[in-house]
Amino acid sequence: MTSLKEQNTKATTVRTTFSRETSVSIEIKADSAIVWALLTKASDYTRWNSTVTSLEGEIILGEKIKLKSVLDAKRIFTLKVKEFEPEKKLVWGDGQGNRIYTITKNGNGSVTFSMTEKIGGLMFPMYAKMIPPFDQSFEQFANDLKKESEIIMNSK
Repeated sequence: MTSLKEQNTKATTVRTTFSRETSVSIEIKADSAIVWALLTKASDYTRWNSTVTSLEGEIILGEKIKLKSVLDAKRIFTLKVKEFEPEKKLVWGDGQGNRIYTITKNGNGSVTFSMTEKIGGLMFPMYAKMIPPFDQSFEQFANDLKKESEIIMNSK
């Protein structure tokens, strides 16, 4: 059964004094291999993903990537790939937080893609107001991934 959140692709954000966590989830009618390939091919991100303006490096365990987002076009985020479990889980992040991508097979030829980012720490209250909300960007990322994955799946 698909949850309301997945049907609407609505991101949720939970704020505390020392952290902020944003999540989104969506059902994608495609093989996990297709979704995984899109998530892990850095050179292809800007073609299908309207939330990323550049991504340099290789998305493999232990490597560092440099990402530029539409949320803060002047800033380059240097992120380390912390977990890499093919077709299941990818985690990258820095000292302020981690972004976790998960792919769950649904058994009906579709997958559920989820993305969660938790940022925070003791200094978080000092800079929290300077960090833009992620909700709309997360929703766009999930929708872009769904669209591209399903186009590839349907062209097979």
